[in-house]
Amino acid sequence: MQSMDEIYQKYAKRVYKYLLSLIHNQDVAEELTQETFYQAIQNIDGFDGSCKVSTWLCAIAKNQLRSYQRKHPPLENLEDYDRTIESAETNVMQSLNKLELMKRLHSCPEPFREILYLRIFGNLSFMEETGLDT
Repeated sequence: MQSMDEIYQKYAKRVYKYLLSLIHNQDVAEELTQETFYQAIQNIDGFDGSCKVSTWLCAIAKNQLRSYQRKHPPLENLEDYDRTIESAETNVMQSLNKLELMKRLHSCPEPFREILYLRIFGNLSFMEETGLDT
């Protein structure tokens, strides 16, 4: 069997490209490539030669990626969320008359009441109301 240094020299670029094709983030792909080879060194005794070295390394890489994704779930895009809320608000406002809307708003507990007043009558986005846009 080849030395780990030779294996790294031969397969590191392939593993990196494989990870990059899955995650589309160069920094994460580089980090996971390094972690893949670290795990390969730790588990070299588990390689039985029943598959190609590149296949074994890519399997390790995929497991590293899954582990990374569990620890770092993707964040929702706040702008998409804001647009969804705006659409729902528009539907509600169109279906309720203003008096009924005011009655319902008045019965809301604080701080929700203030947020809704600012949102509906002040035309502020949720990002502006919460200060997330600064």
